[in-house]
Amino acid sequence: MAERMREAMLYSKGEGNVVNCFLCSHRCRIADGKRGFCRVRENRGGTLYSLVFGRLIAQHLDPIEKKPLYHFLPGTRSWSIATPGCNFRCPFCQNWQISQVDAAPAFESLGYADPQDVVREAVNGRAASISYTYTEPTIFMEYALACARLAQQQGLKNVFVTNGFQSPEAVEAMAGHIDAANVDLKAFTDAFYRSQCQGRLQAVLDSITSMHRAGIHVEVTTLLIPGLNDAEEELRGAASFLAGVSPDMPWHISRFHPDYLEQDRPPTPVQTMLLAERIGREAGLNYVYLGNVLTEEGQNTRCPGCGRLLIHRAGFARPGVEIAEPRCPGCGRDLPIVLK
Repeated sequence: MAERMREAMLYSKGEGNVVNCFLCSHRCRIADGKRGFCRVRENRGGTLYSLVFGRLIAQHLDPIEKKPLYHFLPGTRSWSIATPGCNFRCPFCQNWQISQVDAAPAFESLGYADPQDVVREAVNGRAASISYTYTEPTIFMEYALACARLAQQQGLKNVFVTNGFQSPEAVEAMAGHIDAANVDLKAFTDAFYRSQCQGRLQAVLDSITSMHRAGIHVEVTTLLIPGLNDAEEELRGAASFLAGVSPDMPWHISRFHPDYLEQDRPPTPVQTMLLAERIGREAGLNYVYLGNVLTEEGQNTRCPGCGRLLIHRAGFARPGVEIAEPRCPGCGRDLPIVLK
């Protein structure tokens, strides 16, 4: 394993072989021989190493809509990869088997995938992009950026599906290499982030804003969990924040289903989903989508100007894209949709 480790990025060396990691907003201070909160970055003699460079635990060819990204290369496929680990501890995680694994056994059992291999698989699969997803891509930033640089040489786009807990320095490193991101805005209270994720709300809000300003195409997903983050006041706060960043930022409202350590909580009522959709539109968001629930219009994209149907979706089936350029053929309105 030693020959496959990579020195980590975004850290500084301190006294007594202590290192200060500033990849994510935990900003861990890591003693010699210890790992950060993510469990995948280890201090060895005063040098911080990534333990998951090239250690893929998942790889699949997915519709881009599954990320979910609705306004970025609609109708295309994305080669999706992940290494083990996460810098959150969410009890409702849907990918907990690979994000919350015991670190050492997981690393040792995995083979090595060179970044060239990842790009080759994407090209062979006729993907239009590579997505760094399933777990938290921030914790394997070194590997993601190595793949992203090679992908750009092949004309492929790069996507982060992330909890948004990057440091400002990490967002700066992503700019110019990561083309799009779906950010989980898990709630709109700091109390939720502290108790459920062991994170902080403001860092996520800052990442959403800074990614958008850096030219990264951003869409946001909120999983509505009954009794935890679905209060009307909280939904209005989230919607107002997103509309303040950009009224054209898509907001995906996803339905909760019991999983991992949250087995006793019921699925999100459809009426709560519809309420959140209405709140989003009242706040000024032009594009609000419902996920994990079938409604007549919940996944379709319509022009906010004239109401013309632009993209028809039904689950993860290939969508019907009715536009050839990012402009409404009905009223001529410019559309925030990346088509190529």
